[in-house]
Amino acid sequence: MGFAEELRSSCAADWDASVGHEFVDRLLDGNLPDPVLRHYLVQDYQFCDAFAALLGQAVASAPSLASRLMFAKVLGAFASDENSYFQDCFDELAVPDVERDGPELTAATRDFDALMRSTLATRSYPAVLAVLLVAEWLYGDWAARAGDPGSWPVAPKHAEWIRLHNNPEYNGWVTWLREEFDAVEPVDTVSRARVADTFAEAIRLERAFFDSVMAAR
Repeated sequence: MGFAEELRSSCAADWDASVGHEFVDRLLDGNLPDPVLRHYLVQDYQFCDAFAALLGQAVASAPSLASRLMFAKVLGAFASDENSYFQDCFDELAVPDVERDGPELTAATRDFDALMRSTLATRSYPAVLAVLLVAEWLYGDWAARAGDPGSWPVAPKHAEWIRLHNNPEYNGWVTWLREEFDAVEPVDTVSRARVADTFAEAIRLERAFFDSVMAAR
C-alpha cells in the first residue's frame, strides 16, 4: 500500500462521507436546487486563489522538469476551463460581481482556505501535494459515481461540473498526483506525521464544507 492509499484508508470515514454526501447525491441526480448550487459555487470559488497558488508552489518546488510541466499544464487548464465554468454559472444564476469576488464566507470556507494558505507558507512539496491530492482525488471519486455520461444530469450547470472531474485527462492527473505523492513520502517520522495530519485535515474540511453547503438551505 502506497503512502497516499495508507492515508486515505486511515481517514475512510470522512472520505466516504464526502464521496457519498447528500450534496453529491443531489448533484449527480440533477436535483440540486439552484439556491444550493449558487451558494456552493460562490463559496467554492473563494478557494481558487489559494488553490492556484498551491499549484504555483508545486511548480516551484517540484524535483524535476517533468513534474513542473505537469503542474503548469494543470494550472493552465484550471485558469481556463474551470474558471469559465464558474463564470458561466454565475451568469446563469445571476450572481453579482460583489458576491463572486467578496462574499461573506462560511466558517467551513474560512477554515479550508486557511489550511491551503498555511500549507502554502510551509513551502513543503509533500505538504502541498497532500492538499492538492485530497482536493483532486476526492472530487474524482465522487464524480466517478456518475457513471457513463449518458446517465448524467441534463442541465449543463450539473453535467459540466461532473465532466470537469470525470474525464480521462483528469483521471490521469489524479493517478499521476497520487504516484508523485507516494514518491516523496517523508522518511523522517516528524515530517511524515505533519504531512499525514495535513492530509487528514484536508479531508475533514472537505466533509465540513459539503455539510455547510447543505446546512445553508
